[in-house]
Amino acid sequence: MSQKPKRINLALQGGGAHGAFTWGVLDRLLEDGRLAFDGLCGTSAGAMNAVVCAHGMQRGGRDGARAALEEFWRRVAAAGAVFSPVRGLPFDALFGGAWRAASHAAFDTLTRSFSPYQLNPLNFNPLRQVLEAVVDFDALKACDCVELFVCATNVRSGKPRIFRNREVSADAVLASACLPYLFQAVEIDGEAYWDGGYIGNPAIYPLIYETRTRDILVVHINPIAVKEVPRTAAEILDRVNEISFNSSLVREMRAIAFVQKLIDDGWIKDQHKSQLRKLRMHALSADEDLAHLGLDTKLDASWDNLVALRDKGRARADLWLAANHAAVGRSATVDLRAAYL
Repeated sequence: MSQKPKRINLALQGGGAHGAFTWGVLDRLLEDGRLAFDGLCGTSAGAMNAVVCAHGMQRGGRDGARAALEEFWRRVAAAGAVFSPVRGLPFDALFGGAWRAASHAAFDTLTRSFSPYQLNPLNFNPLRQVLEAVVDFDALKACDCVELFVCATNVRSGKPRIFRNREVSADAVLASACLPYLFQAVEIDGEAYWDGGYIGNPAIYPLIYETRTRDILVVHINPIAVKEVPRTAAEILDRVNEISFNSSLVREMRAIAFVQKLIDDGWIKDQHKSQLRKLRMHALSADEDLAHLGLDTKLDASWDNLVALRDKGRARADLWLAANHAAVGRSATVDLRAAYL
C-alpha cells in the first residue's frame, strides 16, 4: 500500500527566465508524488510558477499542474520569440552566447538612459497575455488545494505586500515580477508595486504564520556563493544582482536561525514554546547549475534555453529527493548558519 505523501511548503525564488529551473524542480516533485504541497510562496518568476502550479492542481491534480506549467513556459517562449529584447542567433552557443550578451548590453544601456514610462508609454507587457491565457484567476480565488502567497514590493513604503489566494490576480503576479527598469509600476488598490525580489525573494514568513506544515523547502535560482571574484563589468553586475536579490532571504534566514537557537538552547520558557514552531528547513541549491550563467540569460526566453534550465531543475530535484526525502517531517536538511550566515 502506498504511503501518504509528506506535506511540505515551497518557497520559490525569482530570477527571470531562470524560473524555468524551478519549473523543472516542480515537475519532478509532482511526478514523484511523495510530497504534497501545503503552501506555495513565490516572488517574480517564482510567483508565476506558484500560481500556475496552483491553478493546474485545482483543475487536475498533479498531472494538471505539470501540464499547466509546461503550457505556461511554452507560451513564454512563444512571446519571447516576438518581444524579447535579448536573444541569441542560431548557433550562438558555439560562440559563448556572444550575440545574446551583446544584445543584452545594448538593451541595458537603453534602459539606464530612458525609463519604461518613456520607452513603453502604453505599458505593454506580453506576460499579461500569457498568464491570462493559462490561468483562470477568478476560479483560482476559490482554490483550497494549496495556500498561495505572492510577494511584491510597495514602491512608496518599501514594505512587502503578500497577496493570498483570494487576492491573487494577473496584476498581483505582474506586480511581483515588475522590474522597474523594464515596466511601469503596477497599480493595485491605489498603491504602486515593483518586483517582490527587492524585499522578499522569496518571503518565508507567510509559510511560517499561515500554514500548518513545519517543513519548508527553499528553491534557489540566485546563487548564494560563487568561487571566483568577478573582474569584468558584466561579471560585477551579475554578482551585484545576485547579492541584492538574495539579501532579504539571508536576513530572514538569520532571524529563523536565531529563534531556532533560542529554542534549542532552552532560552524560551516552557509556557511560550507552544507559540514558537521548530521549523524543519530544507534548501535546493542551483549554485552548481546556474552560477556560471550571466545576467543576460535571465532575459533569454528561447525554448532551447528554457528546456535546458528545466532539465537542470529536474535533475537537481531528483538528487534532492534521493538525499533528503526520508528527513522530511523528521528533521531539517540544511544548516542555516553554514548555508546563509
